[in-house]
Amino acid sequence: MADTADVIVIGAGVQGASLAFHLASRGARVTVVERSVVAAGATGRSSGLVRVHYELLAEARLAWAAQDWFRQWGERVGGDCGFTVTGFLWIEQARNRARLAANSAAHAALGAASSIVGADEIRRIAPALEVGDEVAAYEPNSGYADPSMTASSLIAAAKARGATLVQGAEVTAIQQAAGRVTGVTTTKGAFDAPVVVNAAGAWAGRVGELAGMDLPIRVWRHDTGYFGVPASLPGRIPVVIDNANGSYFRPEGSGLVLIGLEDDDQIGGSPDRDTAAAAPDFAVRAAERLVRRMPAMIDGDVRSSHSGQDGLTPDQRAFLGSVGSAGPAGFYLDCGHSGTGFKTAPAIGLGMAELILDGAATSVDIAPFAYQRYLDGRPLVGEHGEEILWR
Repeated sequence: MADTADVIVIGAGVQGASLAFHLASRGARVTVVERSVVAAGATGRSSGLVRVHYELLAEARLAWAAQDWFRQWGERVGGDCGFTVTGFLWIEQARNRARLAANSAAHAALGAASSIVGADEIRRIAPALEVGDEVAAYEPNSGYADPSMTASSLIAAAKARGATLVQGAEVTAIQQAAGRVTGVTTTKGAFDAPVVVNAAGAWAGRVGELAGMDLPIRVWRHDTGYFGVPASLPGRIPVVIDNANGSYFRPEGSGLVLIGLEDDDQIGGSPDRDTAAAAPDFAVRAAERLVRRMPAMIDGDVRSSHSGQDGLTPDQRAFLGSVGSAGPAGFYLDCGHSGTGFKTAPAIGLGMAELILDGAATSVDIAPFAYQRYLDGRPLVGEHGEEILWR
């Protein structure tokens, strides 16, 4: 006899964990089925940036709502998420100042501390940075968190509220009857529920196929690495998205810096590929860009590098909510986060739980991310223009 729940969540990354927490907090019976272990996929490889700045205001609203959760984690969730305030800089060439200023003003209108700073102010904030004809949006209250700790504490809190976690349970079938889902079959047995949520990260496309859908979600592979910080590096390192150099970086504790590059990512391929190693030339390319922005890093050293994978949608924004008439009733999407879903997870889980249990999200707005936008040919685009992030 199959176990019965109100909602089955496929995937125990940070998004699935957040949804399980919010559903269980509302008294719903939740079963999370995970093919491996908590945070084993994209979450465990996430860079963990926590900032508000997005070029799409709908994403900025979610990130702003989520930041309160990271700040009050112990009171709201319990456990620890490792949130560390470092300040955040989004650096652009000066020719992009108007677009950057418009985005920053929109974020400030939400309540976020965001302002535009020039080269001299960037150097004051982060003396290690080499700055030319550039400007930045600055968020003094942003930083980073620990993705694995975040997901694990959400799952622990969900279980404390009655949720069930089944690890090592790969979904092999999504059960359906009369046009709606009735549960899932896994390598650890069957589980019944009238609602099934695809929060499977890089495997979301495969899970969609089990529901009879051809979701436009490709596997996106992204490399990151850690470098040792030399004692000669002046001042502190904030979180930086360095659009001028096609990279981002942040501190890891006091002795390391994490870096990722925003070009030459692999699109397509199998989500089952090993992620233990980055591309052979990654360390050299990453070191060159770090030194270009922080010259003192010439005395740093390579510590480690690895890869990670997530699901990528055509407009590089998540699919959230019911699939409507495009698939079986009761089948929901919380996937296709395209490498940027960590910082929004607390807010998205809240909105998705409201949508599933109440029929509409009222605390946050997830409506722009509905799957129907793809079917209607309405990609999400930043209000003031944007550049494709992953290229």
